[in-house]
Amino acid sequence: MRRDKSSLVSLAMLVAVLALTVSLAGCDRTKISDINQDPGRFAGKDVTIAGEVTNAIGALNQGAFEVDDGTGRLWVLSSGFGVPAQGARVAVTGRIQSGVTVGGRSFANILRETKPRQGA
Repeated sequence: MRRDKSSLVSLAMLVAVLALTVSLAGCDRTKISDINQDPGRFAGKDVTIAGEVTNAIGALNQGAFEVDDGTGRLWVLSSGFGVPAQGARVAVTGRIQSGVTVGGRSFANILRETKPRQGA
């Protein structure tokens, strides 16, 4: 009985540590609404956003996709990382740029992907 009780306590502690680790891992993500409200604060800096892909256009491992995190939407330019499917949940790291024109279309703010993305 004693052995079972100590195993249960160890398991509970492990679950608590894992839950804390997961919650802290999400802390370094930036809300899209924060970027859209004050893009100058993030200009030229690496940030990570996470959300659902709502639009995607791409070919030959390049393209653009729009991410919605529930607070706003932001287009991501991807060169060499591919383009995820519409509906995919992703975490994307890149640099914020303002006043970008791509294919004749102007964007107030975009995130230029700088690292391989992860699932959100």
